[in-house]
Amino acid sequence: MYGAVEVDAITMRCPDGVLQTVLPGRFGGGCDLDFSYPVYAVPVRESNRFLWHDVMKLFPAHVIKEIDAYTVRHESVASIDLMERAACELTKAVAERWGKEVPVTVFAGPGNNGGDALAVARMLSGRGYEVEVFLFNPYGKLSADCQANKVLLEGLPDVRFHEIKDRFVPPALTEEHLLIDGLFGSGLNKPLGGGFASVVRYINASPATVVSIDLPSGLMGEENTYNIKEHIVRAHLTLSLQFPKLAFFFAENEEYVGRWDLLDIGLSKEAISETETDYELSELEDIRTLIRPRGRFSHKGDYGHALLIAGSWGMAGASVLSARACLRSGVGKLTVRAPRCNRDILQMTVPEAMVDTDAHESCHTVPVECTAHYQAVGIGPGLGTCPETVEAFARQLQEVRVPLVLDADALNALALQRHLLDDLPAGSVLTPHPKELERLVGKCQDSYERLTKARDLAREAQVFILLKGAFSTLVTPEGRCYFNITGNPGMATAGSGDVLTGMVLALLAQGYPSEEAARIAMYVHGLAGDFARRKKGEIALTAGDLVDYLPYAWQAVSE
Repeated sequence: MYGAVEVDAITMRCPDGVLQTVLPGRFGGGCDLDFSYPVYAVPVRESNRFLWHDVMKLFPAHVIKEIDAYTVRHESVASIDLMERAACELTKAVAERWGKEVPVTVFAGPGNNGGDALAVARMLSGRGYEVEVFLFNPYGKLSADCQANKVLLEGLPDVRFHEIKDRFVPPALTEEHLLIDGLFGSGLNKPLGGGFASVVRYINASPATVVSIDLPSGLMGEENTYNIKEHIVRAHLTLSLQFPKLAFFFAENEEYVGRWDLLDIGLSKEAISETETDYELSELEDIRTLIRPRGRFSHKGDYGHALLIAGSWGMAGASVLSARACLRSGVGKLTVRAPRCNRDILQMTVPEAMVDTDAHESCHTVPVECTAHYQAVGIGPGLGTCPETVEAFARQLQEVRVPLVLDADALNALALQRHLLDDLPAGSVLTPHPKELERLVGKCQDSYERLTKARDLAREAQVFILLKGAFSTLVTPEGRCYFNITGNPGMATAGSGDVLTGMVLALLAQGYPSEEAARIAMYVHGLAGDFARRKKGEIALTAGDLVDYLPYAWQAVSE
């Protein structure tokens, strides 16, 4: 059996012994953090729960249905027994959070999601909860397993049961009530309408706490571009069965999904392992296997020479943050190409970096010649988009034949001259935030469309796209998508992206392949933010804090 654990656990060694703390990974347990040893104090995030498999795969809803069916066929378990198993886990999760004094109202639909809800109602009643059930069956047709659970429930004297076939008289719900939403699950493939839409609007207008089974009713598992937002349940908690749904990772769905946890219902390990998918979560153990140990006799030349082209008048800070992050991420040597106005600032704030000064006083105007002796080049933080800089950027791409990372104004310059995509070295890493991506691919209606267009661009240009945000996502030229689990809202602050660029640059210069460099960087970047959040809080967190906590994050993933 897989176990549901808080995303966050690792054992760290302190100067006076062993301290167990919690960090994204395949671990459990944990203890209070001891900030007398901040290096070892790995933060506990108020995050969702994950089930850790050999690889944490994400599947579209129709594939999950196939894994369900495989489990039934190959593991000698009837579908009704699998539903019972799911209901046991759902009931346990509810009972862990709410005591028996909380009145429970269950809304069940006619399909298997409704069957789950009916079974949960039966089990909660058996635990002594006051339960009222509304089974919505307007067409007089229930799934076989829903029908079986209806029969079991009808025989219980302590459950107030109502089967709604035409007229629905809503119950009087208060803020003390817990409402379990089991109307529709991941099988839904079109917006709700008619009576079910009215029920959803009633749920959303009620003061009750809403818990949805698997998915909030009305929300589809992947694409909701053309869904009717008013016809989607707004859950406070979603108890998802076995896998997160892709929709959980899209910002516009947060108001419907609320907090979400995963419940293990024991689907076939074999089916999970053998079923291919383009979507995965990057987790601690994956990242650890990618980190290369350092040889005792290694020297700075073994870890690459990186070139960072960054900064302009009034934007020296971006180049400083990126340079500091690069140096804190293991690069052997770093040269920063900057305009004259930034030279003294860089040499005072980042003494470990060399500065190559552009001829212009306030912006980048002359391409760096002969980039072949660098192992990687990063362009963009604080660069500006004055005409001379945009022209210099275009000419710079003609020179670069080593791994390249583009961010910020380099992406904006690329958007102004989209034909330059053809000049990017294969395997280049682009690190846009959503608006920067849209300048390259066009307006997107939602996160699903944005991800789809990012995949199209990655295939077209043969580049890696690290789309920044909550659950930052790396898209590969093959269309694979790696979702990141580290990070927090405190990182929504100017300069965070500059730090990430420096980290990717450092890893590319050390010889990591583009995919590995981007996956490692986005994970450790978020982890540094989690360290900083624990010590400084979300509101006060700055991009400089991310750099300050990088040593602790690197230590955590390297041990």
